[in-house]
Order: sequence, then structure tokens, then C-alpha cells
Amino acid sequence: MTTTKITLRKLTATSAAATIALCLATGAGGAYAYWSTIGAGTGSATNGTMKAVTVDALISGDGTHNSLVPGGTADVAVRATNPNNFAVQVYAIRGNGAATADANHPGCLTTGVTYTDPSAPLAPATTIPPNSSVLITLPGAARMSLASSSGCQGASFSLPVTLEARK
Repeated sequence: MTTTKITLRKLTATSAAATIALCLATGAGGAYAYWSTIGAGTGSATNGTMKAVTVDALISGDGTHNSLVPGGTADVAVRATNPNNFAVQVYAIRGNGAATADANHPGCLTTGVTYTDPSAPLAPATTIPPNSSVLITLPGAARMSLASSSGCQGASFSLPVTLEARK
């Protein structure tokens, strides 16, 4: 029985050595074939142009459900229009100038109105479908200071903004 065990070990050791040698040879050949392969080809692509997404003046029915008062904040409504044949996402809406009162309030000399940019990117990002517009409401984005003129009572304010949209 001891002799059989030794013979069996010799066969196993010999088989293992042959298997390892075969694997190494095959692996090296496969690696050589993989790394020595050469290929060539050509490709092309075209890049379209994205039309500018616009911010429009509010239309009938647009607006917020709260009013701006001295010392307070109010929501800002932004109507964004996508003229592209694909959907875009709005990532940021940033202030771009001073607030102005509507023409019916010439006594509103000091508006005291400021716009606070929402955190960028907007969370969640607003998707505008192709060839359409959406109303985006920015909660508490307008603030009116206590220094506002009394002639500003009942006025509507325009807040210039820049909208960042991406495909």
C-alpha cells in the first residue's frame, strides 16, 4: 500500500507539472495574440446645434399664489421655452440684474426687491419636453427689503434671470 501511494503521488506531481506547463504555454500564446493584434478603421459623427432655451414674460394664468411684502419673501415664476426637437434639463436659474416695477407704478423708485439664486444644480432638475414650455416656480426666491418705496404697493416686478439648460 505504501508503494501505491508513492506511485500515485508521482503520477499526480507529473500530471500537475504537465498541466501547469500547458496552461502557461496556452496563456502566453493567447496573450501574445491579444497584444499583437493590429486593427484600423475610420469613423465619423456630426454635431447638431442646440437652440437657446428662452425665459419669457409671464402669460395669462402664470404667477405665484403669494404676494411680496416689505420684509418678506415670495415665490418667483419663470416660464421657460424649449424650441429644440429634443428634451432639455434646466440646471440653474441665476439673477442677471436689478428688479424693476411695472409701468403702472412710476412711484416705485426704490424697489428693494432682490432675487436669490436657487442652489445649482436645481434639485430636482426640470425637464422641458421638445418644442414646449414649462412654468418653473422657485419658492422664496424673491425678497423685499423694508426700504422699499410705498409707491411699490400692488406692483409686479420683473427680475432678469439667466437660465442654464443642457441636453
